[in-house]
Amino acid sequence: MKTLDVSVVTPDGPVLEDNFEMVVCKAENGEIGILPEHIPLVAPLTIGDVRLKRDNNTEYIAVNGGFVEVRPDKVTILAQSAEKSSDIDVDRAQKAKNRAEDRLQSKQDHVDFQRAELALKRAMNRLKVAQK
Repeated sequence: MKTLDVSVVTPDGPVLEDNFEMVVCKAENGEIGILPEHIPLVAPLTIGDVRLKRDNNTEYIAVNGGFVEVRPDKVTILAQSAEKSSDIDVDRAQKAKNRAEDRLQSKQDHVDFQRAELALKRAMNRLKVAQK
């Protein structure tokens, strides 16, 4: 079966470079499924998981925004941050989730609620991917 060269890159460096049969990611306009020979595309990504399929196995990566660039034989994901499911520190993600929930429930005026909501979404995404 044909495959795609997939690269996931963050400002800290590459997270993954491998070949997969299918890539599924969450763009701002909805979920995108990418197979070999897909038309060229660039789309902004939201906080979500990237599913990488090969040989009836699926790998997961937690991505926190960025862009996906698709070419017929290559997919490049430029993410603000990304972690493989095996690399996620579940305890740290749970603590981040708890802190964000505490900030959102706070009645104090100095709390940046939008920032707290984004932190909560990132933490919940990491926990979801870590469980897969």
